[in-house]
Amino acid sequence: MKRRTFIGNSLAGGALLGGTLAPQPVLATHSRKTVTTNKTGKYDILLKGGHVIDPANHINGIIDVAVADGKVSLVGKNIPAREAKKTVDVTGFYVSPGFIDIHCHVFYTDFTTNYRWVIADDMCFPSGVTTIVDPGSSGHKTFEKFKFIIDRSKTRTLALINISDTGMNPDGEQDPSHFSVPPMVELAKKYPDIIVGFKTAHYWTGKPYDKIHTPWASVDATLDAGRKADLPIMIDFFPRIPSEGYSARSYRELILEKGRQGDIHTHVFAIHIPVINKDGKVNEDLFKAQKRGFHLDVGHGAGSFVFRNAVPAIKQGFLPSSISTDLHSQNTCGPVVNMANVMSKFLSMGVPLEDVIRLSTINPAREINRTGLGSLTVGHTADIAVFEVLNGNFDFVDTSGGKFCGDKKLQNLVTLSGGEVVFDPSGFSYPIWEKIQKDQKYWINPSGQYY
Repeated sequence: MKRRTFIGNSLAGGALLGGTLAPQPVLATHSRKTVTTNKTGKYDILLKGGHVIDPANHINGIIDVAVADGKVSLVGKNIPAREAKKTVDVTGFYVSPGFIDIHCHVFYTDFTTNYRWVIADDMCFPSGVTTIVDPGSSGHKTFEKFKFIIDRSKTRTLALINISDTGMNPDGEQDPSHFSVPPMVELAKKYPDIIVGFKTAHYWTGKPYDKIHTPWASVDATLDAGRKADLPIMIDFFPRIPSEGYSARSYRELILEKGRQGDIHTHVFAIHIPVINKDGKVNEDLFKAQKRGFHLDVGHGAGSFVFRNAVPAIKQGFLPSSISTDLHSQNTCGPVVNMANVMSKFLSMGVPLEDVIRLSTINPAREINRTGLGSLTVGHTADIAVFEVLNGNFDFVDTSGGKFCGDKKLQNLVTLSGGEVVFDPSGFSYPIWEKIQKDQKYWINPSGQYY
């Protein structure tokens, strides 16, 4: 039987026409929201009546959020609308800290790779993401060029510096002569507000080892940089069996011995990672690694997430440390699409909404040592997502040809970055045009005359 999709309480089915199922319009799920404006008020924006989920502050319930001067000013019940210049009714929807994606490639002017990176503002704000970490698209020789993009992005853009001096390109990541630790450390000290750590990826996944290309050369060099700069590292890893007289490069050694507390393995649910043992049980090493403070990140990507690993692991009580996308041009049309789509997969696999939000806000903030982000703490930057959870039949795909039939989908509606509304296609924060005061610029044409 063909799956039919429910949106909210509406059935997106169809009427029979000539023996076929004719598509019918879907009923809107949003009741019209009111916007109250005042010329004066101590708050710039008041989000009123929403269900706030802020795991960092143990908030999960109906409560108002007030914003002033780009920061969270007050979180409390029944904040009067008269105290805000603009009050946005978000009754019936969820409000959370802006999402943080710690694996998102946005160095879009770099054409030396096999990939094309994405533009952060285009991809992130629509899905509620306000902060991203670019994971190693740049190396110490190319970071200044990347910084040109960072400085012009509305999306808060942080960076992990690749152990390869030229960044993420096929040659540099495979050649230990490009692994230069001292300049990486100096760069991190020069830009501590942007650089949050270092990255190694794709190193020597199938070729024979030799005296130059030893099993752990890339990981060891990146760890050296991390120790010297006192920063975490992110590792994209392929286990290998013993060969050419060299011992195994095992996942166990990586997450239980090599990796330090605070370091991150990304692509935890990739097809080549031993998440599930032959007996169908979750690999206990994953729990042990997290217990020692080692982080296991999703990093979905175009080739690093399979339901055969994720579904049984979650059913048996394993959750990753953070949810991230690994966005680039080869996965924005699927299987990743955006952060909201990846979060929806975990929601449909049975992860409680509060945990999905935790893994997309305060957890990644802590992993990159940016605890001023990822919460609605008073005084912190007002990065906020307003979203809904749709119930029905929704299908999701993984990176190896598998499909999961889920029943929930997260849909972002409004995004605030630094207190500014940066995404609001349905006009939650807009007044009805007829109700705009006649002395407002809406009614004044370019010559200064009223219409």
